[in-house]
Amino acid sequence: MHIRRPCRIVEELLLSLNGIIKPGIKTIDIDSYARAFIESRHGVPALKGYKGFPGNVCISVNNVAAHGIGGGYVLEEGDIVTVDTTVGVNGWYGDGAWTYIAGAGTPEKKRLVKAAWKAMTAGISEAVPGRRLGDIGNAVEKTARRYGCRVIEDLAGHGIGRDIHEEPVVLNVGKKGQGLPVVPGLVITIEPILTLGAKDIHIHTDKWSIITGDNNLTAQFECTLAVFSNHTDVLTLNSINLEKYIDFPPMF
Repeated sequence: MHIRRPCRIVEELLLSLNGIIKPGIKTIDIDSYARAFIESRHGVPALKGYKGFPGNVCISVNNVAAHGIGGGYVLEEGDIVTVDTTVGVNGWYGDGAWTYIAGAGTPEKKRLVKAAWKAMTAGISEAVPGRRLGDIGNAVEKTARRYGCRVIEDLAGHGIGRDIHEEPVVLNVGKKGQGLPVVPGLVITIEPILTLGAKDIHIHTDKWSIITGDNNLTAQFECTLAVFSNHTDVLTLNSINLEKYIDFPPMF
């Protein structure tokens, strides 16, 4: 299965960033670290130049919901930082994102990050043969609400493989029993982006960063998974026992 290799690099990078993202580091240095890490493992930082995107990875801080660009900003104590990366190897792609807290986080920030993780794992639990995409979205949305968070509905998961974005669209909201069926052979991302405030978003003046309308905090976790007839393989969480970490991300 050719997609396993890029997904493994995604996982290794996201695990390693837990020791890199700290107060005092510039976001451009996180970007440079990610590029070097990916290339050292013979992968390609596939977001670089994708539709003109200038970074090697997306680095979204605090109120940036997605597509943030590394730059001169120096992380401060308590900043919430999401790194979203896509890696290519021999024309196959893997995609993943984690949210980190620089330094010590407040209980509210930890609640948001935990909610995003729990929303993703709830979606994973529905990504099995016999279910539908609406079951995934329903599980994600219900989990977010249980933690007092909202799903940013305009941002969604997708199919992935030979292209970075393929069909189907995997919404983070939905109704049980509706949507396309989950079938063996399906390879998708589940990537809920949650906020503590309103779900409205807009594009920053940099023409890339997606900002929450009320400037509230956001958090995201994303995985790439493959559905088989008798199990689902979470390709970008291959070394993590999800039964052990079902309630919180590994860095907690």
